[in-house]
Order: sequence, then structure tokens, then C-alpha cells
Amino acid sequence: MKTAVLLLAAGSGSRFGGEIPKQYVEVNGKAIILHALEHLALDPRISMIQPVIAEGDHHFAELVKDSHFPFDLLPSVIGGAERSISMQRGLTALPQHIELVAVHDAARPLPSKALLSDVLDVAEQFGAAIPGLLLHDTIKRVDAAGKVVETPQRQYLRAVQTPQVAKRQWFEKAIMQESGRLHMHTDDASLLESAGFDVYVSRGDVMNRKITTMEDLAWMASVLDSDE
Repeated sequence: MKTAVLLLAAGSGSRFGGEIPKQYVEVNGKAIILHALEHLALDPRISMIQPVIAEGDHHFAELVKDSHFPFDLLPSVIGGAERSISMQRGLTALPQHIELVAVHDAARPLPSKALLSDVLDVAEQFGAAIPGLLLHDTIKRVDAAGKVVETPQRQYLRAVQTPQVAKRQWFEKAIMQESGRLHMHTDDASLLESAGFDVYVSRGDVMNRKITTMEDLAWMASVLDSDE
């Protein structure tokens, strides 16, 4: 299937802090978002990437101007205040021949070849897939006061990651059906689920960690150092 990635980089990264958005912070001499692009190149089925950036962002164009990738890097589009709005704008910008769409956070710079292969395989088979990790801690659901109201069985729970992948037509139908509630969806799979589409979980990877804090940044640097 003709596959494209929406690379979401429109967030402000307010939890991270700093003078520039976290995806442009350098780790081992290279911006986080460049690490993400290089890792997304590991699966040859990804034929193009559509960057979705914030309004007024001049960092991305400067970073990639002399870069060469095995996929087509499309002109950036401007995202919105909500993740689902950014995804919708990126989806609209894709060429019509794209059949499968993967939505990936620019702040997850280390998706492995095995993770990409598995999530694309599962999405091609079932129509939609997300990488997920088994939980080792017991999870409690609490009310507003902090009182425990439920202890769900952890064998049925997963910590999900990106890229989250689905047929393009499914994403388009889900956006149309959920148009008045797009702001309520914090990930792409929940949008599909609300629209009635089945989503399957592929194997996640602990190395596919989202860079959110300075501790995450130090972790990433140590991982890259150990690979050298």
C-alpha cells in the first residue's frame, strides 16, 4: 500500500521548557526531529513524509534544507492548537494516491525498524494499528478526590505509542464523523475508535520513548552514546 507519515511537530513543548521547541533541541549534535526522520527512513514502505509545524516555525526549513532522505519530504503545513486539527491538515495535504497514513510524534526520535515493520504489517492486515507496551505496574483509576474507584486488569491494558497507522479513508471518515469533537481526541486511535473502526495493537518498543522532560533528553543521549 502507498504509505505516508504525518510528522507532527506543531506542539509548543511547554512541559519541556527552553527557548526553542523540544523537537529542535540537539542531542549528540543533531536535532531530535532529524533523528526521527532518519529512523522513519528505516522502512522502505514509507514513500513520503508530510511535516506539520507550528505557525511561524522557521527552524524546520533551515534544518532540512541540505538533507537527503529515501522518501519524499513534502512542503510543511501549519498545524492547529489541537493534535487532531494538525493531523487533519496534514492529511488534507497528502497526494490522493496515498492509501495508508501513519501519524508520528516528532518528539519520538527513535522508532526502530522492527517497530515500524510490525505496525505497518498489522495496519495493512486489519486496517488500523498502534504500537503498545505491556504494563508492569498495577494501574488504579481514581475519582477527582483521589479515591480509588477501580483496579483494571493490567493484562488488558497497553501504553500506546506512535506511529499510529490506518487506512487513509478511515481517517477521513473518522474526521468527518467526529468533526464537532476533534478537540476531545488526544491520540489518533481514539478518533478511529469513536467512529467505529477497529484498531489493533502491534508490538511497542521501550526505546520509542517520547522526549518530554530534561530526564528524557539525558536518557536519549545515553542511548545514542551506547550505540556508538
